Amino acid sequence: MANVTDLQTKYSKLAQEYSKLRAQNQVLKKAVVDEQANSASFKEQLKQRDQSLRKQEQEMDSLSFRNQQLAKRVELLQEELASKADSPSQHGLETQSVFDEDLQKKIEENERLHIQFYEADEHHRKQEAELTTRLQELETDSGQHQAVVDGLTTKYMETIVRLQSDKARFEVKAHTLEREAKECRMRTEECQQQLRRCQSELNRQVKQSSSVIQEKVPFNDTKFGDYNSLNVPPHNRRHQLKARDVAGQALSFIQDLVAALLNFHSYTEQRVHIYPLDSSIEPISPLNQKFSQYLHENAAYVRPLEDGFLQLHQSITEDTVTVLETVVKLKGFADNFSSYTGFLLKILPYQLKSLEEECNTPLCTAALNAKNQELQSDMKRVTSVFEKLQSYIKLLALPSVRQDAMPQSSTSAVFTQLAACLHSLHDVIKEMSKHYNQKASFEQELPTITQKLCTTTECLLGSLGSLTSSTGKIATFFSNNLDFFTSSGYSPRGSTVALNPLQAESMLANKKKAAAYIHAIKQGRPQSVPYRDALSNRRVLTSSTESREGLTQQVHQSQEKIARLEQEKEHWLLEAQLGKVRLEKENQRIADLEAQLAAPVGGSPNSQPAADGTLSESHEEAEEEQQAEGRESALCTSLVGMLCTTPTVEHGGDEESREQLIKTHYMARVGELTTQLQISDSKAVHFHSECRALAKRLAIAEKSRETLSEEVKLANQNVTRLQDELTTTKRSYEDQLSMMSDHLCSMNETLSKQREEIDTLKLGSKGNAKKNKGR
Repeated sequence: MANVTDLQTKYSKLAQEYSKLRAQNQVLKKAVVDEQANSASFKEQLKQRDQSLRKQEQEMDSLSFRNQQLAKRVELLQEELASKADSPSQHGLETQSVFDEDLQKKIEENERLHIQFYEADEHHRKQEAELTTRLQELETDSGQHQAVVDGLTTKYMETIVRLQSDKARFEVKAHTLEREAKECRMRTEECQQQLRRCQSELNRQVKQSSSVIQEKVPFNDTKFGDYNSLNVPPHNRRHQLKARDVAGQALSFIQDLVAALLNFHSYTEQRVHIYPLDSSIEPISPLNQKFSQYLHENAAYVRPLEDGFLQLHQSITEDTVTVLETVVKLKGFADNFSSYTGFLLKILPYQLKSLEEECNTPLCTAALNAKNQELQSDMKRVTSVFEKLQSYIKLLALPSVRQDAMPQSSTSAVFTQLAACLHSLHDVIKEMSKHYNQKASFEQELPTITQKLCTTTECLLGSLGSLTSSTGKIATFFSNNLDFFTSSGYSPRGSTVALNPLQAESMLANKKKAAAYIHAIKQGRPQSVPYRDALSNRRVLTSSTESREGLTQQVHQSQEKIARLEQEKEHWLLEAQLGKVRLEKENQRIADLEAQLAAPVGGSPNSQPAADGTLSESHEEAEEEQQAEGRESALCTSLVGMLCTTPTVEHGGDEESREQLIKTHYMARVGELTTQLQISDSKAVHFHSECRALAKRLAIAEKSRETLSEEVKLANQNVTRLQDELTTTKRSYEDQLSMMSDHLCSMNETLSKQREEIDTLKLGSKGNAKKNKGR
């Protein structure tokens, strides 16, 4: 319900934001319309300017025409003056002066008009260029504004569509969540009812157990640690199976390690015989001879490691108790590991001296010398790590030898240090393998290198690689199972005292007794004859003593006959085997004779089929005899069948009826028991199938619960993501709106300035027109 309320709140917020966005969109649309109206007014003003320019051009044309007329008139006057220059007079001089003054005024006025016309033309051109540039800028800004508005409109429409789809999806999800919430409430109610039933049942059991403890248990020894330590702890079968599995894995790793160590020591011995001196050509140094002799004994120290751990693995079974105090075979493995560590300490000086001897050879380069020194340090480190491992393994083997040899609190520390030593061993072996590889690459460049040495070196590098792999696997395996090694596994209830070997032995003995007791009480009692039937058949049973004795005698006779027939069967089986052997010999002899006859004659094609037919007939006869003996023994060994099929001729009348009654009674009992057994088997199968179905339903329910929880998490994540997106979109819209508002303000200011400039230009053009008209 809380999720549904949150979704409704989010929907209301989204609606409010949508209404705000619509209002802001209307404002933007209005601003766009105003901008379009201003652009239209600017276009109209431009048209008016064009008209005024055309008028001024017409006036300029008329002025130029008048100017041309005046120029022609001046020329005419000048010609008249030239014609009248021959007859000068006072009147002519006055007229000439008047014309000269008038001409001078006209010339000055014409110059002034030309200057004004040129200035007006230049000013008009400048204004026209400025207004054209301004108009282009305004049109560009208007196009950009229109594109921005169109983009915002498209974005708003996409946002609206997306929000509507999100709203629909959230509504569907809200309905789904409501339905799931109802189902969860129903499940919660069912679980609460089950919890109440379980609580009531547990309370009843607690009361019953408390009453039993108060009435039947006179003394509770689990309250006191000293007494509780004497109690036998329960047998942890899961811990035993885990210990068995871990020991098996460790055995496989130990076998790989033993194989790698054997190969490493053997190939090292071969290398000593080859380099720096080849023993097949000249004798090697006494040091290398002694070193080779010690290396030849490596199997006597390495093989016991595998044998000791194999005995340790075989001692861990399901019926034993596996703790440090009871694993006696660990002492043997520790002793074998100590002997191998002593072997490493014994051969270490010879290894170092052998490497020094390689360094002293004339062809040993500086790089090879450096690698030999690194190998010397690696071998020292390997030996020291094996000494540390020997110490920790000895410590782990002490509790099985002597009680209280190592406190329980120190066990986890020993195992942890052992894991660290195994990792150190892996690192050291890896370093030594790397240095050997580098050394082998340097040795390949020597001129005296032989193929035998190359092959031995490759084998040695392969053994080092397998040794690195096996030590890495052992270190990883030990680290992964460190928690199991440090866990106690066995301890009395409510006590932290470790299990000692005596407690382990008593626990196993009590387990066997308890298993035998449970097996004894689980044996079903044979079903008895009802009391009324027993009373009614008392006379029959009393009178059937003779018939019982007769049946007993028949049983003894039948058993003797069966034993005799078994002896005869064994005799005839032996005879059949002997006959088969004789037949094979005879067939072989016949085949040899036929082959001898076929050599001069050319062979007989019908001889082999005849032999085969004889052999098959003998086999068929033997099989028929064995089947007849089997049928006879089957008839003889079935007691019930013998009772049913063998007629009794010793008694007649009542005795036969009594025997028939006994047979009928026992056969009916056998049928009843068979029916009950079949019913029990069917019930067990039915219960087993029901349990499997319930387990599957439980697993399916758990999976569905996990999937639903994952879906709820994903829905919450989506809601959070949508909230973040909505907040981001809101902020971006607010920023865009503020930017658009600022831009609109600047545009309004620019438009007002343009209007003022246009008004000024209009006033100036009107004044110029008035001046031109006045002139």
